[in-house]
Amino acid sequence: MRRISRRASAAGALLAGVALIAVAVPSGTAGAAPVRPAPSAPQPRAGALPVKLDPQRQAALLSRAEADRAETATALGLGRKERLLPRSVLQDADGTVHTRYERTYEGLPVLGGDLVVHSTPSGATEGVTRATRARVAVPRAAATRSATTAGAFALAEAESQGTDRAELHRKPRAVIWAASGRPVLAWESVVHGTQPDGTPSEYHVITDATTGAELYGYEAVKRHSGIGHSRHSGQVTLGTSRFGSFYNLTDTGRGSHRTYDVTGLSSGDAGRGKLFTDTDGVWGDGTSASKQTDAVDAAYGAQATWDYFAEVHDRYGIRNDGDGASSRVHYLGDYRGAYWQDSCFCASYGNGGTTPYTSLDTAAHELAHGLVSNTAKLNYYGESGGIAEATGDIFAAAVEFHADNSHDVGDYTIGEKVDVGGLNPPLRHMDRPAKRDRSANYWHPRFASSSNPGYTAGPATHWFYLVAEGSGAKTINGVSYDSPTHDGLPVTGIGRAAAERIWYRALTLYMTSTTDYAGARAATLAAAADLYGADSAVHRGVMDAWGAVNVGARPGNPAPRPPGPVFTNNDDVPLPALPAAAESPITVTGVPGKAPTILLVDLHTVGDPRAALELVAPDGTAYPLANGPWMGSSPYVATLGVDASAETANGTWKLRARAGAYSDPGAYINSWTLSF
Repeated sequence: MRRISRRASAAGALLAGVALIAVAVPSGTAGAAPVRPAPSAPQPRAGALPVKLDPQRQAALLSRAEADRAETATALGLGRKERLLPRSVLQDADGTVHTRYERTYEGLPVLGGDLVVHSTPSGATEGVTRATRARVAVPRAAATRSATTAGAFALAEAESQGTDRAELHRKPRAVIWAASGRPVLAWESVVHGTQPDGTPSEYHVITDATTGAELYGYEAVKRHSGIGHSRHSGQVTLGTSRFGSFYNLTDTGRGSHRTYDVTGLSSGDAGRGKLFTDTDGVWGDGTSASKQTDAVDAAYGAQATWDYFAEVHDRYGIRNDGDGASSRVHYLGDYRGAYWQDSCFCASYGNGGTTPYTSLDTAAHELAHGLVSNTAKLNYYGESGGIAEATGDIFAAAVEFHADNSHDVGDYTIGEKVDVGGLNPPLRHMDRPAKRDRSANYWHPRFASSSNPGYTAGPATHWFYLVAEGSGAKTINGVSYDSPTHDGLPVTGIGRAAAERIWYRALTLYMTSTTDYAGARAATLAAAADLYGADSAVHRGVMDAWGAVNVGARPGNPAPRPPGPVFTNNDDVPLPALPAAAESPITVTGVPGKAPTILLVDLHTVGDPRAALELVAPDGTAYPLANGPWMGSSPYVATLGVDASAETANGTWKLRARAGAYSDPGAYINSWTLSF
């Protein structure tokens, strides 16, 4: 029987790891010098590095976990009606084993009940990372609302979000919903269809089986509109296969990753498409004249991502099982975007715009969503959705640096070569997330009220840049950065290599489906302690970077600024037809000096969850606000934080709103508030 150590709650002492080596992906073009860690870069503890598990060893560890699951559940204090289901396993060089479990109650899946058991080489349980500590005790007989009622509600809800051709994928299933507090009996309904822009939809709706109330709804297809890369990766070496006189884009050296042409398919569930083939093994010509060009970019992105995780983290494939997933290009004639879909285990890329959305950072971002789905399973409830999005950007940057491609050098921007061959500015800036997109620089206490994970991703991507490179102005690979901090204190970077190892370890061992920002901080501190020691400069650097984005305290942190005055405009302001904009003013008086680094903006808009919202400062500077595109609802009620520290507080501020493409003719601004 497994035994519980007295150290079960000491997450910082748990042993696990990631690998060190970073080898550049081969490229057919010479260019920028390889990016390597400085000689003084911190080195992880050897015993915390992962070992590659062959299929037989993986199967043996999972089989042991399966055989011991009842005893493990008892040792963990689970109830007699609960069961553990082993899902994956990782092992460190010193023999420490980390087993990830799903949980059931009376045979029902417990959503938000996942956990990771950390065991010594002898099998003793050394610690546990849980998605929830709430005890599950929900009788199945508590259901007073039927599955039919739940399904009808889900269909209506999906249609209200703009889903076209909505239909139930299957009969709603009974589950235990434990992700948001007290566990309750619930129905999970999955509605398939198409999002307003053509992206496939797998909309999940969780409803209380007793009251019928909606507990949560989320889109499972991770769509990313407006990020991509023109076909400028240069000449690259691709893994292909040959059968007779034909070649095809099957990379047998990387899990048999396949690249398909889905021209003419209108749904993500309409099959994989046609595998790309060729007669001479020379693919594409770098222009739209050849349909193979887009396939080259997608295949190269998948190849570079595989190589990064294999060479840096000893992970072979998204599931660490040697399967290379697949890529699909030319999705829809005018679709601008890319997305990951668990159901097809594939990344898909649109065909619209001046250039297709098949950049190296796009591919890494989408494939990282598959990694999240097969490790922590960060859901899109509360802050965990933002952390999932940030994970995509973090590994997008990591893969881009590791690939060392002279045509697309490593940087801390996302989508810098989108659509028009590099003429557009980046879509996202990791050193200053609020620079031009609808992301937040810093966390604030009502952060989870936003339904847009692109907004809530900001503090995590900012943390990664700060912990890797430090604060202040600098130039890296020819790109200028100037990263601020919430508390005004500097951050000294620990190096990108250490930051990548820490995030990967935290994601795969210490994060669960419900991890929020406090949990992400704890997970990365535990990972840093494992790899570099709890009293190391690296551990301190991780803590400092979190403090700099307002997640937790750090030594030397100044006293928090006391709350300032609050100003509200409750007047309804209708949204006019495009391109006109509505403006609602608030005049601020009696506030000395500058506005704060986190100026809270409470929003309440009705009839248009996709309206483009901006906060306009007294001097006319416009700050984009996170509205609810593709993830929002109406009415849209949220509290957002704007870094307005460059602005004088006193004067007339305005909330500016422009109607979205699917606006209700009666849409309006209901009210808004500024909290200094």
